[in-house]
Amino acid sequence: MSQSDFLVQENIWFDKPRYDEAERRFYEHENGSLQTTQDVGSNSILQDIARARENIQKSLAGNTTSASTNTISCTDGAGVDQGEMLSKIQNLELETQNLYKLVEGLTAALSKLEHKVCSEERNSASTMTPLAPTPSVPKTNGTSVQPRSSAPADDDEEDDDIDLFGSDEDDEEAEKLKEQRLKEYTEKKAKKPALIAKSSILLDVKPWDDETDMAMLEQCVRSVQADGLLWGTSKLVAVGYGIKKLQIACVVEDDKVGTDLLEEEITKFEDYVQSVDVAAFNKI
Repeated sequence: MSQSDFLVQENIWFDKPRYDEAERRFYEHENGSLQTTQDVGSNSILQDIARARENIQKSLAGNTTSASTNTISCTDGAGVDQGEMLSKIQNLELETQNLYKLVEGLTAALSKLEHKVCSEERNSASTMTPLAPTPSVPKTNGTSVQPRSSAPADDDEEDDDIDLFGSDEDDEEAEKLKEQRLKEYTEKKAKKPALIAKSSILLDVKPWDDETDMAMLEQCVRSVQADGLLWGTSKLVAVGYGIKKLQIACVVEDDKVGTDLLEEEITKFEDYVQSVDVAAFNKI
């Protein structure tokens, strides 16, 4: 078999480059027409954007015109985008109207406030009338004295009322009045009772053992009497091994009775008391 016969039997596409070229031209033609359509749609969208900007500028400048009267040309390729743009433009118009209403309300409130402040300033200015200064009469030593409110009709009497050389009678009367008030204050303070300092004391009285008569021990403690001493409540507190201690409260005057005196007097009962401790001490 020759080489040419072998190639005849093979299934080879010798015309493929020509078909590829035809396919490329076909798609280039199709893409060119589609691009032209997209260019037309983009141009219309740009025109719509320019019109929307113009309407927004007019509304901000005070010339609010309804954008619905301006008809926007819709093409087949950009119908969905134009609908969204129309909704955005309507939202912008609503927001602009709301802003204008808000600004008008604020302007009205500000004008009312200014009017109120002005009226209050006028009222305060009318109520505050300046007082005429009272002329002063000079003394010989260089100081000045205010004249009396009710001036005498006669000039001679006015000259008699003015003491040009001064007087010490007023100073003497003021000194006497000061001494009298100081004396009254001292007498009043002496009559006032002085505060008595008192303290509340809680004592722990311990017996010798568990056989000590606690009732007799308490009776012995309460038998201690002194000026400024007042016994209070008492109770038995367990210490251990059946032994209990007497816990008793009392109120004393600090200047008359002290803890040393109480301990000394209570420990005299040697048959019942082993020791005395101060459990608590508080000022009243």
